[in-house]
Amino acid sequence: MGAEALRALFARVRYEVLPARGTEEKVLAHVPRDVVVTVTASPARGLEPTLGLTERLTAHGYRVVPHVPARLLRDDTHLKDVTERLRAAGVDDLFVPAGDADPPAGSYGAALPVLRRLGELGSPFADIGITGYPESHPLIHDDITIQSMWDKRAHATYIVSNLCFDPGVLGDWIARIRRRDVTLPVYVGVAGPVQRTKLLSMAAKIGVGESTRFLTRHASWFLRFAAPGGYAPEKLLARGADRLTGPSAGVAGLHLFTFNQIAETERWRRALLDRLAA
Repeated sequence: MGAEALRALFARVRYEVLPARGTEEKVLAHVPRDVVVTVTASPARGLEPTLGLTERLTAHGYRVVPHVPARLLRDDTHLKDVTERLRAAGVDDLFVPAGDADPPAGSYGAALPVLRRLGELGSPFADIGITGYPESHPLIHDDITIQSMWDKRAHATYIVSNLCFDPGVLGDWIARIRRRDVTLPVYVGVAGPVQRTKLLSMAAKIGVGESTRFLTRHASWFLRFAAPGGYAPEKLLARGADRLTGPSAGVAGLHLFTFNQIAETERWRRALLDRLAA
């Protein structure tokens, strides 16, 4: 991948943050207003921290994408209330994963019924994101995850890929979903320049997101974070070469999992952009 193509990817980023104490202050201090911020949700804490942080960051002038997992919604009334609250805050982009709450909080066990219900409510959000799985999902067969994207494509406007540390696997997955006529733009999910000790500390405190669970379930990949120089996002993407930047790939940008290392992530991104422009 040439420097120009790599720079273009890192100029089109979304930062995933966790709704923890201090997150708002970190975003305000370090994240430019032209960077989209996505806010996760956890089964342990419910939707309120996500909704509250979304409202505050939106009021500060950020474009914010809240995660609203289907399995955290109690019923149609709850979905309608959440929708009205987010629209009142000016939110026009929603990310709808199935989520990991077990058992579900209510009647929604998967994302597709939520997406259909949003359509019945008049499609109140201009953009809707759904999840893609380049790596095998620990509980769902690969063919089912791709079929799920096919089923949801009419209700969504983009896909966010879950964490993947193998450029070959990522490129193969993108090619495979395109062969299945899933044409939605993809934001490639990439771990930022996270330090292992900070990741472990954050996981222990909050324990949210498939991103954290992915690392705990895939020990060989976790070792990449432990080894000095063992993982660098730009190296992973550079090895992906033209498979991620060609027109047929349909990659819209990067979804950076910050693990709330927000200042570190933005400093690294700015330094990388400056280096690539030199």
